[in-house]
Order: sequence, then structure tokens, then C-alpha cells
Amino acid sequence: MSEAKILVVDDEDNIRDMLSTFLVKEGFSVFTARNNKEAVESTRENDFNLALIDLVMPDANGIQTLKDLHSVNKNIICIIMTGYATIDSAVEAMKAGAFDYVAKPFNLDEILLIIERAIEYQRLQGENLLLKNQLKTKYKFENIIGNSDEIIKVFQVIETVSDSDSTVLIYGESGTGKELVAKALHYNSKRRDKYLVPVNCGAIPEDLLESELFGHMKGAFTGATSSRIGRFELANGGTIFLDEIGDMSLNLQVKILRVLQEREFIPVGGTKSVKVDVRVIAATHHDLEKGVREKTFREDLFYRLNVIPITIPPLRTRKSDIPLLVQHFIEYFNKERSSDIEGVSPEVMKTLMEYNWPGNVRELENLIERLVIFNSKKKIINIQDLPNKFQNKEEGMPLSHFKLPEQGLCINTLLNQIENDLIIQALNRTGWVKEKAAKLLNLNRTTLVQKIKNRKLENKVY
Repeated sequence: MSEAKILVVDDEDNIRDMLSTFLVKEGFSVFTARNNKEAVESTRENDFNLALIDLVMPDANGIQTLKDLHSVNKNIICIIMTGYATIDSAVEAMKAGAFDYVAKPFNLDEILLIIERAIEYQRLQGENLLLKNQLKTKYKFENIIGNSDEIIKVFQVIETVSDSDSTVLIYGESGTGKELVAKALHYNSKRRDKYLVPVNCGAIPEDLLESELFGHMKGAFTGATSSRIGRFELANGGTIFLDEIGDMSLNLQVKILRVLQEREFIPVGGTKSVKVDVRVIAATHHDLEKGVREKTFREDLFYRLNVIPITIPPLRTRKSDIPLLVQHFIEYFNKERSSDIEGVSPEVMKTLMEYNWPGNVRELENLIERLVIFNSKKKIINIQDLPNKFQNKEEGMPLSHFKLPEQGLCINTLLNQIENDLIIQALNRTGWVKEKAAKLLNLNRTTLVQKIKNRKLENKVY
């Protein structure tokens, strides 16, 4: 937030000074302009996130300034300010592309809330632009790899229900690709041009998850120094993906149920309801019906979520897909690592087909990435290139026994991959219960969660 650059455009010195002083104290970088000409010149010289524009100025009205600024920087968000508020001028401003419209005299906290919403909107817009650019190669359901009967059934359900607004509940073990299915559902739906907002309910501490989902008002709790909109509001018009919803507390389950029933929620510390139009896709590796019986998951919420269930089969039940997945990952990492590996030997493929894959497709992907790193100069990966556990050798060979390849290697890449492998092993061994995995690795839970997020270990493409 502190890196955001704001332009204040107003011909009144006191308004410019007041807004500039206030916004600088809030951590923004602030520039000012007295008229349209200065505003356009300043926008050509600076990459502003947002502009606050007075509606009435000597050389041009605020609507014209908004248009001129957009012609220089199409991504700048503009908020119109005026002491002559009318319905017609508000409508004109919004039609011209204004993010919001505020009347003078205004409350500075109100201005701050609008700015925070605008910048959060801009940030999410950038994330979704990246996702849309990746859509052709990553998130179409045709590119979920596999031709087994089990995975074809998943394809058929995705194709049938993508354009529906019905709630979907995705079941699957960790590593099977639940988030990829959620992305396929969204990007093949009529909501594809709006946002897909993911929330990992198992990775966010319970005391922060409510604020993450619904937002909070300034002063709602210790540390809430400013108001913030939540993920449901950001997803308005699009889709929210609630991953690992089975880890959510009963208290929060009640509030999720209200959103599903009423299409509205109240931010933490707020008094007014916020209306939203959001499609909900949820996912879990838990048996929620068992959770209902054991009173750890609300029955009414379960039936609201379980409108369209999709079960992703574990890799051990669709082993005929392994050759396709192996070749896909080799091609993917060849491009990423500038390698030219053609494939694996028949002996390697036989070994991979016989392995049980407790970590599912994610484990296979990590293995292929490791093999490409270690064997980048080879054409074919052989059995001796596999880790010890695939060769019936004792696990945990000391690194001092590792043989440095003749062509050398990048030690940072190697160490990162080793750490990734250890994290995945710990997560698989504990059923992706992060607190238990953190204990195995002698890490704080928050440190492990941050490593998983930074290394994108829950957001791989397969």
C-alpha cells in the first residue's frame, strides 16, 4: 500500500494541501496538480496508481481530465470529487470510467476507504490479467492431463456445469489438482471476464480468516489501522474458490452459509451488509459427510455446498495417465530449464507405474522437475537417475556422497529443490496438516505456510 502513487488534481490550494498531508501520513506517495494541463504532464512523467480529480476546474472539467489521463495511462484509476454533486454528473462520471464519485465536503476516512478499495481492485486486476494470459495453456479443462476413464468423467462434469452458477464442491486428496479444476470451471464460464479469487482456508490462521474473507473496518481489532475489503467483495461478479473448506471453524461456517443464502455479509467491525454476486467453488480433502456426523461440519452448509460434487481420482487409481503426465512435465520443465530431455527409459516408466504416489500428481511433478535439473544434458532419464526410494535403496544418502555432474550445476537451484522435496514429503506424511508437517521440519507453522506460498507448492500446473 505504501508504494502506491496518487495524483491530486484540484484548483483549490486548501483541498490539495489537506489531501496531500493526509495521504502522505497514510503512507502514500502524493503528487498534486492545479489544472488539467499539469495533471496530464505529471501523468506522462509518473506511473500513478490513482488520481483524485476535482469536477470543476478553470481549463477543463474533471470528466475531460479523467479521459485525458486515461489516454496517457489506461490503468490509472480515477475518483471524481465535486462540491456540485448531482445525479447527472455522477452518472456521467461513472460512464466515463470513474471508479467512484464523492461529494465535498467529504470525510477523509471515507476517501481513504475508497482509495484502499481502488488500489486493491487494481492489484487484483493485475493478478487476473496474468491469469488470463496463462489461460490458453494452463487452465482450459482440455489441458488437464489424462485420458483414463476416471479423468474423462471429470472433464465431462466440468464441461456440463462450467456455465452454471451452481455451487461446486471438489473432493480430492492433496496433490490431485483441485485448484486446477476450479480454474477450469471459472475460465470456461460466463464469469470468465471477472475475477477468480482463491482463498486457502487451511493456510490462514482462524483469527485472520474472517477478515480475509469479509474485510474489516478501521479499528475493528488491534492492528486494523485502516479499512480493508475482503475476498468476497473482490470476487463480486466472478468466482471465489474456498480451498480446504473442511478446515474452517464452525463459527465461520455460519457466516459462509449466510453468504450462500442471502448473498450478503457484514465486514468485521461493520454494521452495514455488503451485497455480492459471487459463484462459490469449494474444495476439500476431508470426508465432509463424516464431519457432519461428528459435528465438526455444519449439515446445512454441507448441503448448500454439495450441489454439484466433483471427485478428482488419486493418481494411483489412474496410472494409465502417468506416461502422459511424465511427458507433459518433461516438456514443461525443458522449456523452463532450457533442457532437451526426450523422455524416460522403459525401466524408469515401469518403476513409475508401479509406485503408489501418496503425493499424487504434485509428487510426480516435483520428481520430474528434480530429474530435469539433475539431468539437463541427457536425452533419456535412466533408472540410476531416480531417487533412492525408487531403486529400493536406503533413503537419506548423505549429500557428501552426491556426485557433481561434469557440466556442473546451480547449487541454489539444487538446494531449493531439496527443500521443496522435504516440504512435500513432510506434508504428504501428515496428510497436509501443516502444523504436524512443520514439527517434522522443525519449523514454525507460519514459516512453513509462507514457504508453501512463496514456492507455489499448492499452485502447480498439472
